[in-house]
Amino acid sequence: MQNQRCHFLILFIQFVSIISFCHYIMPISGENETNAVKKVDVGIILDLETNVAKVMHTCILLALEDYHAANRSAIRVVPHFRDSKKDDVEAASAAIYLLKDVQVQAIFGPQMSTQTDFVIDIGNKVKAPVISPATSPSLSVKENPYFIRAALPSSSQTKAIAAIVKNYEWREVVIIYEDSPFGTGIVPHLTDALLEISTLISYRSVISPSANDDQILRELYKLNTMQTRVFIVHLQSFLASRLFFKAKEAGMMSSGYAWIITDVLTSLLDSVDPSVIESSMQGVLGVKPYFPRSNELNNFTKRWRERFRREYPNMDQVELNVYGLWAYDSITVLAKAVQNVGTTVIPEVKKPDTKEKLSDLDALGTSELGSLLIHTLQNTSLKRGLSGDFRIINGELQPSPYQIVNIIGKGERSIGFWTESDGISYKLTMNGKTAKSNNKQLGTIIWPGESTIVPRGWEMPTSGKKLRVGVPVKGGLEQFIKVEIDSKTQAVTATGFCADVFKEVIQSLPFAVTYEFIPFRIPDTQTLPDYDDLIYKISSKEYDAVIGDVTILANRSKYVDFTLPFTESGISAVVPVRDDERKNAWIFLKPLKTELWITTGAFFVFIGFVVWVLEHRVNKEFRGPKHKQVGMIFWFSFSTLVFAHRERVTSNLTRFVMIVWVFVVLVLTSSYTANLTSMLTVQQLQPTITNLNDLITNGEYVGYQEGSFVKDVLKRMNFDSSKFRSYSTLEEYNDALSSGSKNGGVGAIVDELPYLRLFLNKYCKKYIMVGPTYKAAGFGFAFPKGSPLVPDVSRAVLKVMEGEFMNNIIQKWFGNETDCPEKDGMAITSDSLTLDSFKGLFLIAGVAAGSALLIFFFIFLYQNREILATDDSILQKLSVIAKVFDEEIDNSNSKSEKPEGNVSQTATPFAASAASPEILLDLASQSPEIRISDSLGASLAEEGFSTPEPGTPVHETLIGTTERDDTYSCYNNNEHN
Repeated sequence: MQNQRCHFLILFIQFVSIISFCHYIMPISGENETNAVKKVDVGIILDLETNVAKVMHTCILLALEDYHAANRSAIRVVPHFRDSKKDDVEAASAAIYLLKDVQVQAIFGPQMSTQTDFVIDIGNKVKAPVISPATSPSLSVKENPYFIRAALPSSSQTKAIAAIVKNYEWREVVIIYEDSPFGTGIVPHLTDALLEISTLISYRSVISPSANDDQILRELYKLNTMQTRVFIVHLQSFLASRLFFKAKEAGMMSSGYAWIITDVLTSLLDSVDPSVIESSMQGVLGVKPYFPRSNELNNFTKRWRERFRREYPNMDQVELNVYGLWAYDSITVLAKAVQNVGTTVIPEVKKPDTKEKLSDLDALGTSELGSLLIHTLQNTSLKRGLSGDFRIINGELQPSPYQIVNIIGKGERSIGFWTESDGISYKLTMNGKTAKSNNKQLGTIIWPGESTIVPRGWEMPTSGKKLRVGVPVKGGLEQFIKVEIDSKTQAVTATGFCADVFKEVIQSLPFAVTYEFIPFRIPDTQTLPDYDDLIYKISSKEYDAVIGDVTILANRSKYVDFTLPFTESGISAVVPVRDDERKNAWIFLKPLKTELWITTGAFFVFIGFVVWVLEHRVNKEFRGPKHKQVGMIFWFSFSTLVFAHRERVTSNLTRFVMIVWVFVVLVLTSSYTANLTSMLTVQQLQPTITNLNDLITNGEYVGYQEGSFVKDVLKRMNFDSSKFRSYSTLEEYNDALSSGSKNGGVGAIVDELPYLRLFLNKYCKKYIMVGPTYKAAGFGFAFPKGSPLVPDVSRAVLKVMEGEFMNNIIQKWFGNETDCPEKDGMAITSDSLTLDSFKGLFLIAGVAAGSALLIFFFIFLYQNREILATDDSILQKLSVIAKVFDEEIDNSNSKSEKPEGNVSQTATPFAASAASPEILLDLASQSPEIRISDSLGASLAEEGFSTPEPGTPVHETLIGTTERDDTYSCYNNNEHN
């Protein structure tokens, strides 16, 4: 009975299983096509021998399982894997097989850029999307319409690497990259990023993928003999592990070195031998794309690890990486795109309509579904992808933040992040942007050699050579630089101001620098080498540096880099001092320049003429014989010089002109007095010339220091080169200036300020510096172009100049400049006042006098407009006008008249007189006004009684009447004649 029950239970279970299977299989093979599951084939091409491909293989399978489990859709994506076997032809063959035989609608892969390049061309022909994790920047999305980049290009990390270099102020780096399209693709982009921060690539080291250990070691030894100690490594893991192992052997993983690895190695660090990491990669910095940790990612990591261990039980070391996460998100995006465009119908691959025998490539046909898929895939996103914000725009995966790590122990430690918008930061916010904090530095870094001190980025070459320092050898001015050679040992010793500064600067550096001096003779003839040739020795790599009294010039900076100057700058001239000017009989003329004397005299005459014109008709003081009137013009204006004029002026226009002119005279006399007083009372050292242009005008000879660039400066200032004479010592300077140009000497010595200061300190009572001073950069130390020593030496120069050492060394070599009080050390200019200082005053006086003159003539012509309206010739009109102007207007009666009655009653007859001269004469004779005789008016004025002043209504009315009476009388007489 019990056996029967067991048998019945077994039959029941089998029956239920059959019913369930039939229920499951009917939607697939049933006659109702609308409920059937539709398959979409997708090709996957990977190098299944590599660890990265195995990681992506597991992720792709999990991605499809997760998507189908979450979306009960009638469409199922079926993957078809093919192994490219690390070969470009195999990858292309796999693509053709998948497109022709399997008829896939899209392809994911390959990994390698060279393989992807082949497959992209096939995908463009078939119109099937190719989603590839290849990182080469040479693969263009714009030029390949069916190409989708599902990984960040290697060029996107270059700015992050440049930000690290800039953060530590490294001026030069060495790039070590693989000799393959994978390695060379990043170089142009990395070069541009480094140039943006003014960092040079001093050397490019190319490592062949087939290089053996000896070849790698020889290349590392070569790098170790160079100055640069910052290395950027762009190698795949199998080659990088050998490089670092040999670098440890070469002693290049010690203190003072800095190593930066790119994301292809940082992201796949688990594929490197752990023993190599622990022994040879400690302190290395790396960058890699950052993906935020989340619960979904943690759960997926556990599932992936279990699945991966089952499929590859012998690969416990391999861990999930960003390439696997990108593959997961890419397949998820592809599955969504398939669902969106293929819910109604799944188009088949359209075969070529021809009966001809076609090759495999021509027989592929075109994918109608691919054309629909590409539009969806080119702009899509996963807001919560496993790799973070997975966004594809225009077929390109958008950049994500980069994480900066420091390799410590068996793994890595995060020390900061980088984003293109905010640069470097220690922390990152949840939305992926850098934290808005004041901490823009990286975390604590353990550098190679277990050092916490930031590497300087360069060292002196380990080839055993000392720094070869060129020094000029010349016959004089040994206070600046003096070179001595021991006759027995041939040892070169440099002394002097410049040598002492250099030695102190080298001692101030935070590291030891050994050097040796190499003499370079500056000859006394003009045709042999000079300081420019000494500088060129650096560019020809004969010298490593040049010190001495070498001036920083623009044309020299084309070949070398200068440090900051350690002396003052400028070019000026020294000339002999004149004898005491106070003994000169004509010193009273010196306060004003000649052009100012002439202008002042001309204005005196002009103002006198203007006053005479304004006062001639109305003021008896300005009438009389012609010689008297001419004398009055000169007397009146020049008398204002001492304010001695006694003549009264009656015209308001004259008064206006005199107010302005008296002010001008006051300023002129005050300035003249002050300058003359200074010349007579203050003892001064006056130069024989006050400007270098005077040397050109006078044809004087000019002296300069032998081998100096001042010769070229003088040529640019249009000096005649035949007037040049060169000297080497201060004594020669003194002899040449004392002799003068006419006796085989020179009229001036033109040189740089340090030399002139030294010269004047010795001969301050005989010579003086004259202006102007032409700017120059001063003395500096020269190094090869791009030398990493320049910034450190420049900082040391500043440190030395700010300390007490500089004062002591100046005192040692140049003495105390205050011992010569007569030498002011200033650029002397002319003491005479020039016209430029008074142009404004003369302009005001001229405008005032000219305006008054114009107003007077306009009024005069208006009053005599009847004369101008006649039909006479121009000469007759001018003759009449001149006669009218020369006639006196009698103001004596008008000054004493007092009108009786209403003013309008007086004005009416005069207004009527404008119509008829005869009426004017009658009215004048019949006027009821009371007149005071001339004698009475004069007696009243003498006794202090006032008379009507010009400008009162009575005065103006009477004047107008008298003028018209005289005018018409003269006019009528001319008519009768």
